[in-house]
This record gives sequence, structure tokens and C-alpha cells, in this order.
Amino acid sequence: MTPLYAQNYDFSDYNILAVDDIPLNILLVQKMLSRMNFKIRTAGGGQQALDAVAEQKPDLILLDLMMPGIDGFEVIRRLRANPETADIQIIILSALNSQEDVVKGFNLGANDFIMKPIIMEKLLSCVVTQMQLVQARRKA
Repeated sequence: MTPLYAQNYDFSDYNILAVDDIPLNILLVQKMLSRMNFKIRTAGGGQQALDAVAEQKPDLILLDLMMPGIDGFEVIRRLRANPETADIQIIILSALNSQEDVVKGFNLGANDFIMKPIIMEKLLSCVVTQMQLVQARRKA
């Protein structure tokens, strides 16, 4: 069932990149968002995320922070430093929940921060809000 606040939107033209090194977390996110018709791609780590963005720029990235190799903070740093990717909406999904981690994420340029375990309604609300911003930017 699609939440009421999202029923007036057609999300089939929007794509999301979900990045997490734990496959179960990716499946959970896919299941939560599948009923809203998003095109969802996945990446299992930071380098895979950067490669996926280079291949096809997503409208939104759902990004874990704690990953081997290139972590989520570095992914954000690199995306924001590149004019081609600087405007991608990024929602951090992380078990890191210290005030320092949250502030660091926002200071690097994240648009929102959701702490794990993920609450479905919170994720859906944040995704819809970010997609409304993308939609408004497309119309401008």
C-alpha cells in the first residue's frame, strides 16, 4: 500500500541507487520502495556506487556509511566535489548514530540521515520528500 502522501506522484521515471555492503539491507530497502514503482539499482560498496553513478546518474542515493574500502563519507565527498554529480540527492542509512557522524554527514552534503534499524514510514517519507525536490528541479 502506497502512503497517502505519495499517491499523487508517479515515481516510475525516477531511479534510486541503494548502496550497502550487506545484501539483506539492500533487499529490505528494495522491498520497502518497490510498491512505489521506483527504478532501483544496487551497489555493494563505495567503489561500486561511484561506478554505478558514472554509468547512470541516479535521482537519489540511499547510502550506508560503514563499508569496506571506500566508506559512505568518502562517497559523498567525491560526489559533491564533481560538478556532474554534486546535485544528486543523498540519504544516509546508517547504524552510525553519534552526533558527530550525523553532523559530518550533513556537513559533507547529505540531504537526510536515517538511523538503522530503518523504520519503513520514515524511509518512505524521506524518499518522497527528496523526490518532490527532484521533480521540482526537473520542472524548473
